[in-house]
Amino acid sequence: MRNQVPVAAALVAAMALVGCTPERDSAPQAARGAGVWSVVPQPTGPRPGSPGAGDPYFPSYGNGGYDVTDYAVKVRFNPATDAVTGTTTVTAKAAVDLSRFNLDLHALTVASVTVDGVAATHTHVQDELAISPATPLVAGKQFVAVINYGGQPRRKPNAMLGAGGFLNTADGAIALGQPESATTWFPVNDHPSDKARYSLEITVPAGLTALSNGKPGPTTTTAGWTTWKWSESTPMASYLTMAVIGNYRVKRSVHKGRPVVTAVPASAPAGSLGELTMAKTTAVADYLETVFGPYPVDAYGGVVVDARQIGYALETQSRPVYGPGFFTDEKSADAVLTHELAHQWFGNSVALDRWQDIWLNEGFASYAEWLWTQQQGGQSAQEQFDVAYRTSPASIWRVPPGRPGPARIFDGSVYRRGAMTVHALRVTIGDEAFFRLLKEWTATHRDGNVRTADFVALAEKVSGRQLDQLFDAWLYGVTRPPLPTAGA
Repeated sequence: MRNQVPVAAALVAAMALVGCTPERDSAPQAARGAGVWSVVPQPTGPRPGSPGAGDPYFPSYGNGGYDVTDYAVKVRFNPATDAVTGTTTVTAKAAVDLSRFNLDLHALTVASVTVDGVAATHTHVQDELAISPATPLVAGKQFVAVINYGGQPRRKPNAMLGAGGFLNTADGAIALGQPESATTWFPVNDHPSDKARYSLEITVPAGLTALSNGKPGPTTTTAGWTTWKWSESTPMASYLTMAVIGNYRVKRSVHKGRPVVTAVPASAPAGSLGELTMAKTTAVADYLETVFGPYPVDAYGGVVVDARQIGYALETQSRPVYGPGFFTDEKSADAVLTHELAHQWFGNSVALDRWQDIWLNEGFASYAEWLWTQQQGGQSAQEQFDVAYRTSPASIWRVPPGRPGPARIFDGSVYRRGAMTVHALRVTIGDEAFFRLLKEWTATHRDGNVRTADFVALAEKVSGRQLDQLFDAWLYGVTRPPLPTAGA
């Protein structure tokens, strides 16, 4: 994700820090698993899954007790009434014997629920849809829940960027946002620790475009309504789903055997900067492959929207969405393109296990901008680091990117100091170990979930160095660290 303004500085300055800021976590990745760690222990017998995944920053996000493998989302959107009707099929495996499990759903009305083909009872209070199957679910067994629902989607009132969730536009709608947005248009386990495969069908009035993630399927029109089909078989975090509905000019091609789908508003003139930037998508992705390893998701693409309420770009999987404010000059456009494409590795394929570690997403995506600038003949990464080190405001050094607090996960420190942390590591361990580390990181944790402790452990293994002092200073300190020294 990248903001048009410096990481929503005015917003985060006005928000108070809440929740806890735990010390550096050292739990190995193997000890963590979706659902299991977030279920309230009970002595014996079926039990309710927890109404939250246990994230220290956002305890109510997601749910516990099960692991989703697949979502099949089918929605019909009527722009005349701003209403949706939908059916979502959730295929999951119970982590424990479950008498009840929860899904997250915001501001829509549930008509019916079945579990394994049998009607289930349900309650829907605020964002928690609690489902009680007719027969308790057995640990280790797959189950299939089908939810029918509808209503007028609404954005989340606490969306941290001020424009998250389902947004109505002049010619359609946009479903987009971080750290949560999916709950505004389908029921979901809304936490990145529970990634899944997705198939998405969006039906809209004929003449409108409906874009989403992954590979395009056949488009069919019946009785004045067109159904657009998309599928993402690479496991995806829920906040990376998107829907863009409206009048768009779509271009399709194939690159390295994968589909390429880009779109700009139909009103944009041919050869607009947004269109020219989208045409660079595969070239930038090919360069990033040389640094980060094989491109990790199902498709390439990007969507430029003309909705002014979208003041950011988001790395929605395989097809990032870009707000209009980035396309004022080529430098800004190239930077945001590189940033969101780098997220396909850092944040999408290698995803967070908890939101505290968001620097692993934003620091590396920001550093990718430095690498691309150098690749194109601009300042070297070292020169860009030097500028950032000299000119960053004092607030960058006061907010530790490794634990920014829940209200500051989009703080400039997470982005800029996160990128400086990456470069400080590079200087300390040397280029050979550093670039080997990047590829080993993305290969080892492809399609998985990570924490900062996992990255530190791999960095120490690859480099043969003890790096606690470096990471403590750059990720957790509240003063400006000393300049890194090669081999120090």
